[in-house]
Amino acid sequence: MDLTPTAWQLWLAAALVFGALEIKLSGFVTLWFAIGALVASLASALGLGIDGQLLLFTVVCGALFAASRTLFKEAFMRTATPLRTGVEAMLGQDAVVTEALLDPQGGTVRINGELWAARSLSGPMGEGERVTVEQVEGLKLWVRRPTARHEVLLQKKEGA
Repeated sequence: MDLTPTAWQLWLAAALVFGALEIKLSGFVTLWFAIGALVASLASALGLGIDGQLLLFTVVCGALFAASRTLFKEAFMRTATPLRTGVEAMLGQDAVVTEALLDPQGGTVRINGELWAARSLSGPMGEGERVTVEQVEGLKLWVRRPTARHEVLLQKKEGA
C-alpha cells in the first residue's frame, strides 16, 4: 500500500491549513490562498501538471486578493460617510470667541476645548460670541458669524 500523497491531496491539505488560519486570524488574507489551493487541487485531480497548478493557484489568489477590496467596499461601505478628522473636521463647526477678534490682528477662539488663533471674515467680534469656522490656514482659523454665513448663502442662491 502506497501512502505517498498525491498533488491534489497536498493542495487540499494546504487549503485546509489556510482555511484554519483564516478562522484564527482576521482580515480575509488567507481565505484567498485557501480558495486558490482548492482550485489547484481540483486542477491536479483533473490531470493538470505542476506548472499549471502553480500558475492557476497564483492567478486565482491574485485575482481574488485584488478584487476583494472592491467587492467588500461596495458590499459593506456603500452607505458610509467619509470620516473627517483633524483640521478638516473643524470646518463648519461652531466656536466661541475668547479674545475679541479685531480686524488687523485677529484674536482667539475656543473649539473642541482648544484655543486657536483666529481672524474674522465678517468684521470685529466681541468676547463670548459664537462663530462658525470657515477655513483653516496653518494654525489660524478664519471664522464668520453664523448669520453672516447664511446671508452669503442666500445671496449666492438669489444671484444664481
